[in-house]
Amino acid sequence: MTATYAELEERFAELHDLSVAQSLAGWDQEVMMPPGGADSRAHTLAALAGVVHAKATAPGLGKLVDALHRRAAGLRPHQRRGVELARRAVLKATRIPESLAKELALAESRGLETWRAARKAKDWKRFAPALRHMVDLKREVARRSAAAAGRGRGGSLYDQLLDDYEPGATVATLDPLFERLRAFTTPLVEELVASGVKVSLAPLVGRFDVERQRDFAREIVTAMGIDLARGRLDLSTHPFCSGLSPGDVRMTGRYSPSDLRGGLFGAIHEAGHGLYEQGLDPSRARSPLGGAVSMAIHESQSRLWENLVARSRPFWRWALPRLRRRYPWMISVNVDAMWRAANAVRPSFIRVEADELTYNLHIILRYEIERDLIEGRQQVTDLPERWNSGLADLLGLRPKDDAEGVLQDIHWAMGLFGYFPTYTLGNLYAAQFMATARRRIRGLDARLAKGEFVVLRDWLRDNIHRHDQLYTAEQLVRRVTGEPLSTDAFERHIETKVKAIYGV
Repeated sequence: MTATYAELEERFAELHDLSVAQSLAGWDQEVMMPPGGADSRAHTLAALAGVVHAKATAPGLGKLVDALHRRAAGLRPHQRRGVELARRAVLKATRIPESLAKELALAESRGLETWRAARKAKDWKRFAPALRHMVDLKREVARRSAAAAGRGRGGSLYDQLLDDYEPGATVATLDPLFERLRAFTTPLVEELVASGVKVSLAPLVGRFDVERQRDFAREIVTAMGIDLARGRLDLSTHPFCSGLSPGDVRMTGRYSPSDLRGGLFGAIHEAGHGLYEQGLDPSRARSPLGGAVSMAIHESQSRLWENLVARSRPFWRWALPRLRRRYPWMISVNVDAMWRAANAVRPSFIRVEADELTYNLHIILRYEIERDLIEGRQQVTDLPERWNSGLADLLGLRPKDDAEGVLQDIHWAMGLFGYFPTYTLGNLYAAQFMATARRRIRGLDARLAKGEFVVLRDWLRDNIHRHDQLYTAEQLVRRVTGEPLSTDAFERHIETKVKAIYGV
């Protein structure tokens, strides 16, 4: 019987549904599950991982994909792309035995709980054994992937993990890109610090009732275009967005009663992810073409809303009156003071609270550490000192404890090695996309100042979200902006903002 593309879609629909079950169990673990359920949940997730792996590596699926690949010339363009993506997914899955897939799922679930306890206790030693085990597992994944791909010693082991989040990305391409950003950022930070110009954070630091913050966040994300009939806003230790389907998007955040920044900008960041998820084509959600192009494109959407919209003057012209209604003591705060506070450049310890300029230095630190962990040049035991000395070199700061330093991020506990670079790539994509949107949408700033955020949401949906994985990230950025990815738009954006605020 001749293999059909419809058969492929049917098989991937089942894989998608099982993956949704995994994601839902993971969301529940971080948001709703009582602490006593940790061990049971780890086994549940491992069992699901085994089922998904068995389905993804079933001989029948491999034969179907190969048959469609051989006669790709007779397929429609979108079907050829679907077969290409399916083949990639099957090849990746078959490189890993089921036992390793299940062990990874166990390690991820248990690692999350261990990290959470260690972070609360500010004690690195409580987490180190779990991380050492995770690094060993991820190295094994990378080794098997490299061997199966026939790359052997021809590239970095870390390339194999990068490819899971940003297809085609390699150490060879990231190293020079990050070096350029470091060379651009470090002197500018030093110049700002040496200038002695101080920007007051007072509008964002004070007494902020958490429930009023959450209410403010809901108003903002709704104005951005988030449909809360198809989404949720909850609390978690580390903010995240889980897109189960375009009709079920789970966003979380965390709030401080003394600092508005983390809760506010975190909610907007996750809502940027949520808009992408809600903008994907529902008809393709369960097919090989469903889902985001790459994590860097995903991050471009969150970083665009967080930095290029929510840290802009037009945004605060709309948002400040709404904030004053919740906190009457802010009546004396004006738009200019709020805009300056939102963009103050101050080297800081916490990545998710970092300003737009220094943020990429936080990513460079994590990228270099995890790259060296996978390559065997960095030992887990010595990681706190590597972190602390690296932060001192990049930002002149030294964490007072592990929670402020090496334990602050959830990613390594969950095995997300290769993810961190996508944040910086997302910053670059975001700057290019926003520069293009300003050229294409007449009077965009004036419309944002009126709270007409949906006009930008719709432009992003038409140009990025609705295409799912029809294009690669490289093809998409050229299609939308007419240019390949570069640091140029980001550097222009930052230099313009810094000059306006600091006069340097």
